[in-house]
Amino acid sequence: MILDGNRRWARARGKEPWVGHKAGYEAVNRLAKAARELGVHTFTVWAFSTENWDRPQSELNEIFNVFRLALSQAEKDVPKEKVRFIQLGRRDRLPADIRDRLAKLEAISKDFAANVFNVALDYGGQDEIVRAAREIVKEKIPAEQIDTKVFAAHLDTASQPYPYVDLFIRTSGEQRTSGLMPWQMAYAELFWEQDHLPDFTPEKLKNAILDYSRRRRRFGGNDIEKHLRFNPKVVADLELKWRHALQAKEGERLRDLAVRYVKEHYGLSKELAKEAGLSLAKALVFRQKQDWSRAKASLEDLYGILQKTLKLAFEPQIIAKIEVDLWREGESEESLRNLLAEKFRFSTFQAAKSAHLAYLADRAADDKNWTKARDYLVKFYTALKERVA
Repeated sequence: MILDGNRRWARARGKEPWVGHKAGYEAVNRLAKAARELGVHTFTVWAFSTENWDRPQSELNEIFNVFRLALSQAEKDVPKEKVRFIQLGRRDRLPADIRDRLAKLEAISKDFAANVFNVALDYGGQDEIVRAAREIVKEKIPAEQIDTKVFAAHLDTASQPYPYVDLFIRTSGEQRTSGLMPWQMAYAELFWEQDHLPDFTPEKLKNAILDYSRRRRRFGGNDIEKHLRFNPKVVADLELKWRHALQAKEGERLRDLAVRYVKEHYGLSKELAKEAGLSLAKALVFRQKQDWSRAKASLEDLYGILQKTLKLAFEPQIIAKIEVDLWREGESEESLRNLLAEKFRFSTFQAAKSAHLAYLADRAADDKNWTKARDYLVKFYTALKERVA
């Protein structure tokens, strides 16, 4: 994480910048504990960059006081929770007492393996690479022996079991990495958070990790998965027809259309389509009757079939609950983004276009503007196919 927005958070509340830094520290303390509880092994925060020395001395003094407070707390938490503490970055320019306490924390925690907590202090990504190059030169390693493994062994994360970043989070709406761990972040997934650090809660961290968990990570290789190959116009027409049948309470026609719809949309066999289509039709009828428990049970049956057949990584109970909650509380673009992201396993950012078109299609259908609804549905399924194909 890049810890951003403390000063803006404070200024927006009419407070001095160091009040924001203290609030940011308290947020980080909560986030670090939450990360461990969520199963994150290595958690890295960038607390002070090589460029931060340009700030006013009065603010630097307050920042270092916050560091002292954080180190005092870490001296209690690290031995108790068996967390390995590591500083990334330079140490020679930091105040002497902070240098000593950092060294002490690293020494007492060096054998802990359950979790790693990295704190980047006086850190810059270019500076780290330059320092690594200098060490390689000092060791007189022949040029032909220098490869990625040799270089990585001279970076600040050299001794760590998981030096490469999976998920990068930056708060405060800023959308740049600013040079944090450029070597280690080659294939990191990026997550931008609008809120300032003091308002970034453990629940928001959990949502960021959930969003990350939906992404397919190819690492530059081929995507060998077989994805949905439906015809957007055919699926859109079938959905429009079962919407008509549902409104007209034509039960038998609704079942037939639902079977054809799931067969075309998900590529199911005739037998599985019959079973899945019946579950979809039941869920839609129960939705119309606001019988939410039976609607959820029918959706669980539908998504259970899809999970086994398509090998999608969702949990049927979770996705059924998300969809029923959406039906019960009323659709919004945000709720549709969450549903599509969970169902098709991509990020909410990647789901935004499809969700917007689905929302417009629903509004047009509610207004019984079927021509416009069909147009939006075709565009929705086209955008969805472009994402999952």
